Amino acid sequence: MLMPFDLMPRSDKKLVGMVHVGATPSAPNNTRSVHELVLQATVEAKLLQQSGFDAVIIENMHDIPYVHGDDLSPDVTATMTAVACSVADALSIPFGIQILSGGNTRALAAAHASGGAFIRCENFVFAHVADEGLLNKAEAGALLRYRRAIGADSVKVFCDIKKKHASHAITEDLSVKDFAEGAKFFGADGLIITGSSTGKQTAIEDVRQAREAVDLPILVGSGVTPENASGLLEFADALIVGSWIKLDGDWTNAVDESRAEQMVRAVHG
Repeated sequence: MLMPFDLMPRSDKKLVGMVHVGATPSAPNNTRSVHELVLQATVEAKLLQQSGFDAVIIENMHDIPYVHGDDLSPDVTATMTAVACSVADALSIPFGIQILSGGNTRALAAAHASGGAFIRCENFVFAHVADEGLLNKAEAGALLRYRRAIGADSVKVFCDIKKKHASHAITEDLSVKDFAEGAKFFGADGLIITGSSTGKQTAIEDVRQAREAVDLPILVGSGVTPENASGLLEFADALIVGSWIKLDGDWTNAVDESRAEQMVRAVHG
């Protein structure tokens, strides 16, 4: 098992690249076979490693519009597990998995089966209204019990707080500090702080509040660029980069090698 972020020195800042797996077979926008999806994701993951990224996350973001939880088709889990196994064979750096939307036990099972180091979990604590509907049930209790049941304690759970693409009117009286403390209390292994949507910059003040609230790994999850990386890393342990490293800075495109290398230089010199 590769070293997860919570065992890495706090001074050793990390750069995590997003691999957006193409639309899975049951998704409306699917145009490719599972074999083609696996191949493309593996090529992009290898490119990120070669460019100098410290870890990658595979995610089914192309499965728009999302369904949630029990409405996820089995082919999504099967495809993401196939991708994860191929990525595991190709990489020597840690990788994580996110299955949208709310496919957290599925992501955990796929990570456990393939050797993944972590999953990204939305709705770990509290409730909110996302673009796929009302997410009224916190995931933490059932998810961590499932992790114990399948013997996957080595797979870390990094959770979004005040997740992007969502309204937080229900919890308007709770600050980033409150969310961070709640997530730690419920057993999160790390926190992900984002802007309001994909590609939107994360507020440094939000990252600072999370950093001061808890002694957990803090990851920034959206809007990272070479220009704002150093400011975010004053408080964050790792930066997750998706949109900026893609061709033309558009998350729907393939990874652009030159932009990926530029991002690495901005963080690691």
